[in-house]
Amino acid sequence: MELIKQGAEAKIYLADFEEFFGVDLLPGEKVVIKHRIPKRYRIKEIDTKLRKERTVREARVLHRAKESGVNCPYVYEVDLRDMKIVMEFITGDRLKELLERVPMEERLKLCREIGRQVGKLHEAGIIHGDLTTSNMILCGGKVYLIDFGLADFDPTLEARGVDLHLLKRAMESTHYTWFERGFEAVLEGYAEVRGEEARKEIEAKIEEIESRGRYRERSWVI
Repeated sequence: MELIKQGAEAKIYLADFEEFFGVDLLPGEKVVIKHRIPKRYRIKEIDTKLRKERTVREARVLHRAKESGVNCPYVYEVDLRDMKIVMEFITGDRLKELLERVPMEERLKLCREIGRQVGKLHEAGIIHGDLTTSNMILCGGKVYLIDFGLADFDPTLEARGVDLHLLKRAMESTHYTWFERGFEAVLEGYAEVRGEEARKEIEAKIEEIESRGRYRERSWVI
């Protein structure tokens, strides 16, 4: 296995499907192994419980998202002894870089597809928790959402608003020269899935969340 990423909670490895499973069902296919690593500063029983809960939740979220038509990795195996999830490796162009290389018309088309994918996710009662263009890949002409480590089941308007507010802030930071048009296209795609009424609700919620942030900033100044 090849270590390709290490975060605070987990190590991410890349491996061959055949070598990992010992069968040649998917010739040449790669898999991602996400291993939630033990934390020595936590009491062992509590650490095991937390890692197990988070591993199970992420696998369940991915399964429901897939069933709901969201483009996301397929889960092949869940190992609750070592707290590992083995999933499909999504190869392609990361949208963070791709969106800066393509013409504006293509950017807005991709942003509308982002909105459709997020709409399907929210329709399934799931929030991603880390919606950024770094966690989106264009593979085979489809936009895939990846990295569901912070995802959860939460159907509330507040949670959905926070999810999209995070995406808006991330786009403003990364794609600042055109993010307003891009995020508008995201909302258009979102409305295609969830309807115009849901779009109006989510826009109002995002505005409310932003106003809270401005209030806190003013409070610090005072």
